[in-house]
Amino acid sequence: MKNENFNRRQFITRTIRTGIAVAVAGTAGYLFHDPEGPGDTIISDEAASISGSRSSDHESLWSLPDFSIPDLSGRLAVVKGENRGKTLDAAVKALGGIDLFIKKGDVVLIKVNAAFASSPVLCATTHPDLLAGMIRLCYQAGAAKVKVTDNPINDPASCFLLTGIEGAAIQNGADLILPRDENFRLLTLENARLIKRWPVLKTPFDGVTKLISMAPVKDHHRSGASMILKNGYGLLGGRRNIFHQDIHTIITELARMVKSTFVILDGTSTMMTNGPTGGSLSDLKPTHTLIAGTDPVAVDSFGATLLGKTYKDLPHLVQAQAAGVGTVDYTSLKPSILTI
Repeated sequence: MKNENFNRRQFITRTIRTGIAVAVAGTAGYLFHDPEGPGDTIISDEAASISGSRSSDHESLWSLPDFSIPDLSGRLAVVKGENRGKTLDAAVKALGGIDLFIKKGDVVLIKVNAAFASSPVLCATTHPDLLAGMIRLCYQAGAAKVKVTDNPINDPASCFLLTGIEGAAIQNGADLILPRDENFRLLTLENARLIKRWPVLKTPFDGVTKLISMAPVKDHHRSGASMILKNGYGLLGGRRNIFHQDIHTIITELARMVKSTFVILDGTSTMMTNGPTGGSLSDLKPTHTLIAGTDPVAVDSFGATLLGKTYKDLPHLVQAQAAGVGTVDYTSLKPSILTI
């Protein structure tokens, strides 16, 4: 189940063979995989020793490249509409067009939110229609390869399959990379309090020249909201739930660690309650909004309004601005606001 990459034939074969068994695996994964919700373990200097990493102590530490494009900073587009494919195309065009960001020969990594083994209709994960559209745009711009990854909370194979992410990736020619122990390396973020010698997904970034983060707008019972900055959580390995007692600090450090080329925030349907897992259509509100930009703090600040909140309700946004990641004042970026 945990082969790193899949081709079309393998995907079809596996889908036929799994059927009901995968649904059962999804339920089991939900019950037994390291959950995001619980976990008030005291964070200490021994955190790395319980991280779950199999990396040796003498292994060289590393850091993520900065995938942002300085000349394209401060771009923000908001598109109102019900069709995700159309709003995605319009949003990327409003940012300046995909050719402005993705060049011929680029290797693109799309960081999705595949946290839970649930149907895409529940909007707890990146919608497969958006992923499919983004992959096509990247290849149209001349990308040499597109990769898709995340480290889900539930059983990874079940999450990618049941959310539709696996199908969207493979059917559109992307490589799907499931998290395996050997994919993680210890990382220390400069001037960080929490991300010190912590296992972070590394091998999916090998050869990558551009990074795109795609996430839904969701309520979150600890952080207040789960959007683009929170999406970086899916790069962490180990017992990451120990960070939940200081959730705003870890999100801020992730915002410093992960610098995307641009981001896509899906507020077509917003999870207003019982986040981040949801589980019922009654948790959702049709907000018909897609937000795209090169400033993730501004994108999340606008996304907060779909939840009936402002940046003041989300301390990690204020902290991220103070850390120089972006601005909470999205109006200062003079966003393009379109309705289709």
